[in-house]
Amino acid sequence: MTSLLDGPSAVAPDQPSELRGVQLPRLFTAPPYASSAGQEAIELAAHAGLILDEWQQNALRIGLGERPDGSWAAFEVAVNVPRQNGKGGIIEARELAGLYLLGERLILHSAHEFKTSIEAFRRIVALVTNCDSLRKRVKAIRRTTGEEAIELLTGQRLRFLARSGGSGRGFTGNCNILDEDMILGDDAMGALMPTMAAVKDPQVWYFGSAGIGSPSQQLARLRRRALAAVDLGVPDPSLAYMEWSIDPHVRECPPGCTDHDDPLSPLSVAKANPALGYRLTLEHTERERLTMSDEIFARERLGVGDYPSDGEDTWRVIDEDTWNALADGTSTMADPVAFAVDVTPERSHAAICAAGQSGEAVHVEVVNHQPGTAWVVERLIALVERHNPCAVVIDPGGPAGSLIPAVRKELELLGLPDLLIEPKTREIAGASGQFFDAVASQSIVHLGPGPLSTALAGADKRPVGDGWAWARRGVSVDISPLVGCTLAAWGHAERADAEPEGAPNLW
Repeated sequence: MTSLLDGPSAVAPDQPSELRGVQLPRLFTAPPYASSAGQEAIELAAHAGLILDEWQQNALRIGLGERPDGSWAAFEVAVNVPRQNGKGGIIEARELAGLYLLGERLILHSAHEFKTSIEAFRRIVALVTNCDSLRKRVKAIRRTTGEEAIELLTGQRLRFLARSGGSGRGFTGNCNILDEDMILGDDAMGALMPTMAAVKDPQVWYFGSAGIGSPSQQLARLRRRALAAVDLGVPDPSLAYMEWSIDPHVRECPPGCTDHDDPLSPLSVAKANPALGYRLTLEHTERERLTMSDEIFARERLGVGDYPSDGEDTWRVIDEDTWNALADGTSTMADPVAFAVDVTPERSHAAICAAGQSGEAVHVEVVNHQPGTAWVVERLIALVERHNPCAVVIDPGGPAGSLIPAVRKELELLGLPDLLIEPKTREIAGASGQFFDAVASQSIVHLGPGPLSTALAGADKRPVGDGWAWARRGVSVDISPLVGCTLAAWGHAERADAEPEGAPNLW
């Protein structure tokens, strides 16, 4: 797929080490505009010390394009680019423009993970506070957790939120910044879009990288619109979409195919990464290629995404409506509870989950879901000391099995060696079946949208003997919250009637 923009496909000097990233997107559509506030936004960013690359400037000019009457040409603007290229600079420049140039009363910035929103908040606070002329116009900078915001003397506000099905309800943002849009589904959009109906000339900006399967529902819809516009040769009337990616080979390609991009070529890296040669080096991307699997490298560095099709049954094992009907945001767990740990095969994330009785149902909950594994043992033992659980479940044959020796040692020091359960393969299958049956019989309850629901949306089955266990539908899906909750519910069923002696119960 070629770009609708005219321009070079790449700057390709004689030596690959001198490659510069392609500044124009491979996939592009945007409605026509008569003028643009982009140049003013670029100059304001520079005044604040934020110097933007050519591709970042281009994205702002297009996204801030205006009709003859001064309204936005594009209601929605999407920037899809591999990580570490500098999309954050566009976000910061757009937010500064909204606050200081465009008079937008409320700008909402959300991300899938709250820590991502906090980092964005800190970056723009630094830009504002380090520029005298901008700082003088600030009334307050609110740093209370969950209330992070910048408010100007003239009333404009920039708020930072963690994205959830309800986080946007009650707010009528003039501009909505949706970061990490590769994890953006119907719940979040359902909370956001109705709030904009009463706003005059609103705008939504999406930022992220290549799709990761079922969680990328909204990004897939935007991308389909862009592809349709390019195929028809007619710009989308309300969407500006910019994607840096390669056009990869497909199975049907004959040997020596030249119609698609070679994933091993430095030119492909340049095509998908506009920051190459500026803040990203070819040497580093080559190290990534050698370390990552071909599929992960293609997604993370070359922009080759997995996008669900419209109407695709993303919830293959448990129906989405059935699961959502079991949500109860006020549910709590009674003692004793059971904990379980699971880790992704790549060890990129880990989850500590809990299960306990809630009336006639079993309450399951993701206690912690964070990157890496170094934090797990310390956090798990702290939970054990605080809550006196009936079980701690870790699958010895799974990725979390490597944590068992350290967990066992700490439990022995607490005098609780029997707390640890290491289920056998047949018990793993039994736990999955029990979880499924509990959902079907409505004897399970959860808190609502979150990591557990996201995991279920991307989960599948894998055969285990005569039964089955959870499997992920692609390497991009993290089902550790689901596996952890399944094991915790099983551990609770096994041990709830035999409370171990130990630390006092403070649940």
